[in-house]
Amino acid sequence: MAENKKAQIKEAIKQLHQGVPAEQVKEKYRQVLESADPLEIARIEQELVNEGMKKEEIRRLCDVHMAIFKEQLEKQMPKMTPNQPISILMEEHKIMLKLAEDLRTLNTKIQKVTDIQYVAEEIHKVEHIAEDFIDGEKHFQREENVLFPNLEKHGITEPPAVMWMDHIEIKEQKKKLYALIDELQKTDFKNYKQQLNQVAQLLGNQLQSHFYKENNVLFPTALHVITEQEWIEIRREFDEIGYCCFTPPALITTEKKTEQAPLPKAAQGILQFETGNLTKEQLDAILNTLPVDITFIDSNDIVQYFNKPDKRIFIRAKAVIGLKVQLCHPGKSLHIVSQIVESFKSGKKNVAEFYITLNKRFVHIRFFAIHDSNGKYLGAMEVMQDITDLRKLEGERRLLDWKN
Repeated sequence: MAENKKAQIKEAIKQLHQGVPAEQVKEKYRQVLESADPLEIARIEQELVNEGMKKEEIRRLCDVHMAIFKEQLEKQMPKMTPNQPISILMEEHKIMLKLAEDLRTLNTKIQKVTDIQYVAEEIHKVEHIAEDFIDGEKHFQREENVLFPNLEKHGITEPPAVMWMDHIEIKEQKKKLYALIDELQKTDFKNYKQQLNQVAQLLGNQLQSHFYKENNVLFPTALHVITEQEWIEIRREFDEIGYCCFTPPALITTEKKTEQAPLPKAAQGILQFETGNLTKEQLDAILNTLPVDITFIDSNDIVQYFNKPDKRIFIRAKAVIGLKVQLCHPGKSLHIVSQIVESFKSGKKNVAEFYITLNKRFVHIRFFAIHDSNGKYLGAMEVMQDITDLRKLEGERRLLDWKN
């Protein structure tokens, strides 16, 4: 982008933040604004954050930004196939906006009566909408865990950050709506109506504003910077996370399995996995940091590995490596170990679970059958964990509650 054009768009956004009316800014910078595209706007807002403007400030006035860029942005969306990941997200946007509109209509009817018996059917429909919105969480998970990271790899960091802020507020309203299903049994109808009215209006407004920003800035930007090969992997990861109960089946059904994008070639000494790369040193440290004791036996029942956490529940010595697992258990439990292994090999079972009290500590013990991607039996893993303190947990302690 020409530096002069960039400077003018930056100045337009700064004037909005200083309180200059949107129409006045739009008229003053009409010529340059009419030639701006979503990618340019995304990069400029990102530069403003880099220069010191707070993300919260960008988000607070994002709707005003959309107002001055509206005419140009709505011309920018490229054509897509119906099953392209962005097409799926946009179709889900339409359905969720329809749900929000239905919720508002039902709320209007409910607000007009004083006796709950006259709106029993409407309340039942509200409950169904609440359940659909909760199931719709997969829509946001696909954006947060797949689309946003892919944008960030291309240097587009601030727009996803702003959208994630929106997600947090939208999720809070969805939870409040869902909580009303049980709330009606605990409170009077008048209080229920007040809470419903508030969440119906707020959720509808939030979704409309948020989806407009995604459809007209975030998604066109993604289509500009993400490569065709990356879209193949994105679609595969969308399929893994799953879709909403209301996602049109025609959009997510394919005749053949989506081709998987090849992983980047690993550097010398790097272990390459489907979900990333690690050095042997990193992998060893990760396994030893896990708060569990792990032992792995191969398909021939030979002990091949155990990790070394700071506090082991049962002692393990390197002398057991290479031994049959049956030789590592006392005689009285040997037949059970053999039965577990045989049930894993036959495919009859995949998990065996036990729990005991040891030195006044509650220990959870699980055995898992391990298979490759084709279902071939590779061996079994024993996982032991002291869950004494976990069993005492109550309430919530969120990430934001953490103190240094």
